[in-house]
Amino acid sequence: MAAEQRPLSEVQFLTVAEVASVMRVSKMTVYRLVHSGHLPAIRVGRSFRVPENAVHEYLRESFVGVDTA
Repeated sequence: MAAEQRPLSEVQFLTVAEVASVMRVSKMTVYRLVHSGHLPAIRVGRSFRVPENAVHEYLRESFVGVDTA
């Protein structure tokens, strides 16, 4: 079930630092993905929160050379 279809109380949000740790990239890379629209996020004050499912979906779609059909 997509994050948009679940009640907000059930959606787990990650900080930019947590996303960077999961993806093993820098925080700047995460900010670039958010600002480019490749990774959805919500703004909380001056920081961003990314739905955990969106991170997993982004990684699933990013596999190279893997037939997912």
